[in-house]
Formats: sequence, C-alpha cells, structure tokens
Amino acid sequence: MLTVAYIGFGNSVIRYHLPFIRDHKNVKVKSVYRREIDRQLPGEMEREACYPDILFTSDLNDILNDPEINLVSINTMQDTHTFYAKACINAGKHILVEKPFAMSVKEAKEVYDLGREKGVLVSCNNNRRFDADFLTLKKIIDAGTLGEIVEIQSHYHYFRPVFSSNRGRGMVEGLAIHPIDQMVSLMGKPDRIHYDVRPYFSLNGDDYIDIDFFYGKMKFTVKCSLCAKIDYPKFIAHGTKGSFIKNSQGHLSSHRMPEPLVVSFDPEAESNWGTLSYISEDGKDVTEKVQTEVTNYGAIYNNLDEAINTGAELIVKEEQVLLVLQIVEDALASIDA
Repeated sequence: MLTVAYIGFGNSVIRYHLPFIRDHKNVKVKSVYRREIDRQLPGEMEREACYPDILFTSDLNDILNDPEINLVSINTMQDTHTFYAKACINAGKHILVEKPFAMSVKEAKEVYDLGREKGVLVSCNNNRRFDADFLTLKKIIDAGTLGEIVEIQSHYHYFRPVFSSNRGRGMVEGLAIHPIDQMVSLMGKPDRIHYDVRPYFSLNGDDYIDIDFFYGKMKFTVKCSLCAKIDYPKFIAHGTKGSFIKNSQGHLSSHRMPEPLVVSFDPEAESNWGTLSYISEDGKDVTEKVQTEVTNYGAIYNNLDEAINTGAELIVKEEQVLLVLQIVEDALASIDA
C-alpha cells in the first residue's frame, strides 16, 4: 500500500495524478502541502473542499514527520524540485518528482545520490509514456509490422502567435520534454542529435523546436511550434514495410469539468484511431485502422508500489532522466550558439 502526500496542488496534481488513482486499491492519498499564500487565493479553499478525504496543510513538517506517508509526489515549480526532493529524502520518504526533474543534470545527480545514501527510491513522473497515442505507436513498432523503422515524427503544437518581449523560454522544458522522454524510453540514447531551437515570437526564446535524433540511419524528430493553425498528426512513422499515422487523443488540460475530475478508461472513438498501411508477409497491400490503447497515468503508481514493496525495477530509470535533462540543457544552450 502506498500512502501518498503531494507537495503542490496545481494542474498536474488535479488533472494528471488524482483522477487516475482515485479508485486505486493500493494507493491512499493522505495529505497535500500548499503554501499559505496559495491557499488564500480566491476560490482555493472552495477547491480544497472538493477533496474532503485529503488533509491540506501549510506546514511541511506535517508530511515529513508523518510515519504513515511513504511516498511524496513533488509538483511545484521546477526551481524548487531539488529543495523539496532533498527534504523528503532526508525524512526517509520515497519521492516521485514532476518533470522537469531538476534545473540541471548536476542537481538531478545530487538528488539520486542522496536517495541511494538514505535508502529511498527516487523517480520522475514521466507519465506521457502512458499516453494512449504513444502506447499505440509503441505497439505498432514492437509488432514489427512497419519493418525496419526509417523515420518517426512527433508533433506537439499550438496556435498562439503572440509576440512577447520576455525571453520566452519554457517550451523545451514544458512541451518538448514529453516527446523527448517518449523517444528515450522507446529508442534509448541516440548516436547524435541536431538541434534547431530558436525564437520566433519572443526574444532569445525557444518557441520553435525541431530536434532530430539519429539512430544509425533512423531519425526520430520532435517538433513543437506556436504557429500550427491546422491540427497535425501526433505521430507519423515510416518503415521499410509500411507507415503509421496517429492523431492526438487530447489531454485533460483542455477539459472543463467540475472537480474532482473523473477520467474514462473506455477505448477512444474509432473515428480517431490510427491508420496503418503496410505490405503483409504474403505480399498484400493492407490499410487498416488500429484501435487506440488507453491512457493510464496510474501505471507510474503501480510500478512504484511494486518497487517499494517487492523490489521491482523502476520503469523510469535514473540514466533516462539524466539523459533527458542533458538533452534539454543542450537544446537551450543551442539557442545562443
């Protein structure tokens, strides 16, 4: 049994954590720590009242000193992740840190090293590995239907063409980090990377992203833009035997539902299934729709429960977290290069 506390109570907790574990038989959400200044904002006390089974507190020690709590999920601004992570580790708590895990590879290594020293598990909430569209892509690739993979494109776009005088950084860490981690989980460490990260609507920012990851002859491209008026497929994959294309299934951030949110684990409508076109083993030209897998961000908690209680291996590995952070650092550094 996991007894969980959250540090922070923003969009990630409300939309991407709680709805997926509300009926989990092995997870109990006990407490949430919030700064008093946040709790006093208009409407926040009413929001807390939507979760009568959760204890809300502005005293971090209520979580750190609670012997029942064995996992703390850190969901604050990224420049505070390392501070809270170290505090929880020193209190003997296993931790799940929202992405980006830390401000730098150096900080991340410090957290992992401290976790080993104190004998607690450290993990990153790379939940987008469990997106329905990515799971469907992975299923197709694992099946070998496309043959040898030549190219995969991942698109994560918005249409927000507004000039900003700010530095404008945030898209690499806020958007591109999701498909970058998906790429790392699927393909591992690339042989080489080409970065095209630059400002278009901001000064010295990162609102245009086109990063190519090369694995031998194969290329995995991550593209993010603020200037995509027409929806683009989420994934496009080409291989020596065929192609696959899948539109996004959307995310809870676009839904306007009363809290606490309730998610559906029903299959996606057939109208948004991916399209697979390939040459079969007997030489036939086949084009068919592929049923979409089901998004389940609670899978991270399943894995943590097994890792903490049975010693199972963590799905999100340290070397993957460090690699993603290094790619993020290099992508941002390329802007000024």
